[in-house]
Amino acid sequence: MFLVVGLGNPGPKYAHNRHNIGFLAADRVARQLNAGPWSRKFQGEIAEGKWPETKPSATKIYLLKPQTYMNLSGESVGACARFYKIPPENIIVLYDELDLLPGKLRVKRAGGDGGHNGIRSIDAHMGKDYERVRIGIGHPGDKALVTHYVLGDFGKAEWELQERMLDAVARHFPLLLAKDAPGFMNKVALEVRVESPESSK
Repeated sequence: MFLVVGLGNPGPKYAHNRHNIGFLAADRVARQLNAGPWSRKFQGEIAEGKWPETKPSATKIYLLKPQTYMNLSGESVGACARFYKIPPENIIVLYDELDLLPGKLRVKRAGGDGGHNGIRSIDAHMGKDYERVRIGIGHPGDKALVTHYVLGDFGKAEWELQERMLDAVARHFPLLLAKDAPGFMNKVALEVRVESPESSK
């Protein structure tokens, strides 16, 4: 049993913010896994899917988008994980990363929060031993501009690249469920680089 968490802020005002790429990734993964409709539970939106569907022993997957606002995400994640008895090593969190360029992605188990309020909250409620999928959004170049930047919407060219990234993340997500993080990163990187050579510069 797995819990896949996408981080973001609730409401249409934030829907296409850079800070919400975790929500957007969770939506793509849910479609890829043919997850059921989203419903409200655990202070979040939750959907249920299975992978692969053709096997009798299919892996059950819960997808969660906390609706607590970013800095309280751990309340929702902790409640859901405790209810379904999902250990941290089977939790995968998708979120935005300022220190990676758009078109770049890294997967890491445990580690620091990197100043990300959502990750800091999850660490406080769940400990650090979960999988982190950091999706690059780039940095505005000045710390004073970060809040405005992450709460801003993607530009047109930027969004076209991120859409390819999100599609690749969803398409190759089963590799993460199979505990093959290096394979997942390689497949995503190759696909995004082939589609958009400029993103690898």
